Amino acid sequence: MAAAFGLYTHIQSNRRRSIALLLGLFFLVYVMVYAGALVGEAMTRPDWPLDRLLWAAGDDLKVAAPIATVATLIWIGIAYLFNQALIDAVTGAGEVSRKDQPVLYNLLENLCISRGMPMPKLKIVEDGALNAYASGLNQRQYSITVTRGLLERLNDRELEAVLGHELTHIRNGDVRMLVIAVVIAGVIGFFAELAFRVFFRGGLRLGGGRSSGDRKGGAGAAILIAIVLVMVAWLLSTAIRFALSRKREFLADAGAVELTKNPDAMIMALRKIEGRGEIENATSAVMEMCVDNPREGFADLFATHPSIESRIQALVEFAGGHDPGPIQLPEPGEEPAPLPPGPQPSSAGTDAPASGPWGPASGPWGSARTG
Repeated sequence: MAAAFGLYTHIQSNRRRSIALLLGLFFLVYVMVYAGALVGEAMTRPDWPLDRLLWAAGDDLKVAAPIATVATLIWIGIAYLFNQALIDAVTGAGEVSRKDQPVLYNLLENLCISRGMPMPKLKIVEDGALNAYASGLNQRQYSITVTRGLLERLNDRELEAVLGHELTHIRNGDVRMLVIAVVIAGVIGFFAELAFRVFFRGGLRLGGGRSSGDRKGGAGAAILIAIVLVMVAWLLSTAIRFALSRKREFLADAGAVELTKNPDAMIMALRKIEGRGEIENATSAVMEMCVDNPREGFADLFATHPSIESRIQALVEFAGGHDPGPIQLPEPGEEPAPLPPGPQPSSAGTDAPASGPWGPASGPWGSARTG
């Protein structure tokens, strides 16, 4: 499996995509402004033909474009400064120190030291789900958040693999691109919903007491075009998130294996997370940042993450890992269920050396909890 670190082409691609996403945000805002101008012209000049209404709305866009541009820049600035605070407010994540979580903190610190990376903030969400995500737009903001359920159900090697997965997302620029996509989807979704409320709850009437001359006007068609433009802008803003390369999850898994030298730990972590990653208070945008996103729509067409099975298959095929198959985790306090027959991964809570093409783990990766 190709190493995720050092994949400069992937990192450069993510940077280009981030710029393209920001440019796309301005384009979608202009589309929304044009749709609003078209509705305004249709309401004030219902007797005008459609072509004149379209031209008039274009002139209105030219006048409003500077204001829309400044407003969009302000929104980007707010998102840049406060995106992390907004995400933490949604999930309830709280920052922890070495004193609060010494084992988890040391695992992350060792991984960062091994790659010469600045250490991101470490946060915990008090939720029983098994998941984790990285967020932030720059070195001062980067953070890795894990759920309480992940801490309770994964041993040290598996936690280390998950932390390595999220560190790879930070190094590869995936986190920055995801946050920008969330900003775009959020602002366009807000204005699209506002527009639809005006259209359908504000009592727009295309008929009524108009004269025969009014009925020959293009107001009805103009408003219909405006509605279609708003729908297209909303669909495009939603599709932006799905357009992000799903390859990023395979590369992050590869990065975790490269960091830990333990493909079995990543496989075991994915098996434990499988089907247990739903964070109760997280929005769909936050779930798209997580190790696994169980919220998928339209089958595999719009899936933001590849399936757990395909990711494990890649780790088995290219990294020499061993797949124990689906795992039935015991409830807290119960005795753990025996592993299924077959090759047993070294990260199942024992002190056996890590397996895989890299050989035994050493250094900061050589220990695991037995609890």
